[in-house]
Amino acid sequence: MDPVVLVLVPIVALAAILLISSLFTVSQQTTAVVERFGKFVRIARPGLNFKLPLIERVAARVNMRVQQIDMRVETKTEDNVFVHVTVSVQTFVLPEKVVDAFYKLDNASQQISSFVFDVVRARVPKVKLDDVFANKDEIADAVKAELTEAMDDFGYGIVKALVTDIEPDPSVKAAMNQINAAQRERVAAMERGEANRILQVKAAEAEAQSKALQGKGTADQRRAIVDGLRDSVDAFSKGIPGTTPQDVLALIIASQYFDTLREMSLHGKLTTIMLPHSPTAASDMIEQLRVGMISAQQATK
Repeated sequence: MDPVVLVLVPIVALAAILLISSLFTVSQQTTAVVERFGKFVRIARPGLNFKLPLIERVAARVNMRVQQIDMRVETKTEDNVFVHVTVSVQTFVLPEKVVDAFYKLDNASQQISSFVFDVVRARVPKVKLDDVFANKDEIADAVKAELTEAMDDFGYGIVKALVTDIEPDPSVKAAMNQINAAQRERVAAMERGEANRILQVKAAEAEAQSKALQGKGTADQRRAIVDGLRDSVDAFSKGIPGTTPQDVLALIIASQYFDTLREMSLHGKLTTIMLPHSPTAASDMIEQLRVGMISAQQATK
């Protein structure tokens, strides 16, 4: 083989190896940090990139996606109740500060956790347990504001901070549930009492209206009887001259009396209490009615 070829083959192979090793790709939503002899040179963006072989190297690949860090912080409230507050922080690397994010912080998650613990333990002890649940959004906003200001110098941005869970001590939680159940039972008892009172009032009103209607019906019935008797007396007096109203009334009462006896005789199966029914009994009844009417007229005058 030609000596020139023997020399060129290794050179070409070496050049090919160096060329291949100088090319590298960066994935989407990722940034590569390129160093030369341990010193930062540049940031490689997504796609095909070139580096000097044997001189430059890819020190790291920084994830540019939004990442979530979950932390569970134990603290106590103003009324000395220990609670566990779960905070979720959504963070990302600022595109213009990739170098700071890579070189300034050794462990970004640990740094963020330290700030979250500090903010939560500074805020929660100032409020009572019930207010912690009501003010969880304010706690989350405080965490975000603190982290945004602190982490900006390190190349990290904060999308959102969320208080996802507040868990008191199990004994405290059981006591809170008992208090809530007792309050609801008291409200239910008051509502049941009010419902019973309304039913009783409505029943009393209905009974009063019923009795009023019954009284009105009885009064109308008696008025109709009086009107009928008056018409009968007038008609009888006009038909038979010389008769007095007392005579007509006595005749009507006697007729009704014997009609009643006749009706009673038609129902033999009925249990009946017999009253005196001699002719003198009818006269006595008529006399009693007459005396009653005269007494009523005198009392009216």
